[in-house]
Amino acid sequence: MVRIPAGTVDLRDDRRGARWQVEIEPFLLGRHPVTTARQHHAVTGEELAPTEPGGAVPVTNISWLGAVDLCNLFSARSGLDPVYSRDTRTGEVTRDPASDGYRLPTEAEWQYACKAGTTGYRYGEIDAIAWYDGNSGGRIHEAGSKAPNPWGLHDMLGNVWEWCWDLYDAEVYGEYRTFRGGGWAEPERGCGATVRRRSHPTFAIDDLGLRLARNLPGRG
Repeated sequence: MVRIPAGTVDLRDDRRGARWQVEIEPFLLGRHPVTTARQHHAVTGEELAPTEPGGAVPVTNISWLGAVDLCNLFSARSGLDPVYSRDTRTGEVTRDPASDGYRLPTEAEWQYACKAGTTGYRYGEIDAIAWYDGNSGGRIHEAGSKAPNPWGLHDMLGNVWEWCWDLYDAEVYGEYRTFRGGGWAEPERGCGATVRRRSHPTFAIDDLGLRLARNLPGRG
């Protein structure tokens, strides 16, 4: 995982015309999205149909609820405290912000790490950094096969969208959760550091995955 330094990030919601700034504490973030055989199978024992030799493509067709469950499985395998708990009666998911286990990044953390100190819509020229509908050939690609951002993170834009922890807009969309980054089927304009999308926590599709985050050890 990559150590992400402290800083601030400016967020916006164009639908509401809102702008706000978030302070980011140092944290850890996966260098790549979670992959099929190399990570997912090692933790779950499930065989996902490979689309590239070696199973190094990002996991997809995973819901937000599936993503938080997978984070807890990674934590258990590593002997770490789980971040997430689910109420057996209501199904509500809560998190322990002090846990040292694996988790989804917050939306603010994701955008801050994606931009990696850059100021533009993207951290590089799109064909060099991202798989999208203009160059993907209509399919997912091996994680890390495009150039990373300045902090060494691959596929922050393109290849697969990535679930974040946050509710998108509880007042309007209820329990819908946010995902970021663009995917292999997305037009060029949809692969940008500030692009926000949302869906129901049970939603799963073939260009939506996840990336693991962790608090720095000793924090909390």
